Amino acid sequence: MMEEGYNYVKKAEENLENAQEALFKPQEDIVSFVVCKNSQYAILNYLRGFLERKGFETHDHETIRGLFKRCRNIEPRFNQIKINEIDCRGKEIDDSYCINLDKLEKCHGVADNLDSLLRHLKII
Repeated sequence: MMEEGYNYVKKAEENLENAQEALFKPQEDIVSFVVCKNSQYAILNYLRGFLERKGFETHDHETIRGLFKRCRNIEPRFNQIKINEIDCRGKEIDDSYCINLDKLEKCHGVADNLDSLLRHLKII
């Protein structure tokens, strides 16, 4: 489980990097799908990685909201991260994605904040 957690965190870092590369292009060149999907998967993988590194199992069909709630129960500092503005938090990640730049930035921001928190907690 611990090794699996490490793999999730590494994948999350790759997802976040891919989202950042796409997001920081000139606005007319931003590919919404790339930013959205990589941010979503970064969030999922950071949450799964945290739980697995703490010795808890995760399942493929858990939502961001469900994983986040589990993380908050273990570590109260997760309360500092606001996920309520992410539309997809309560459902499985699917083919839909946001195209609104504000929503993309908020989703990316959550992924970035999770990266920072996990570094602070020495999970990364």
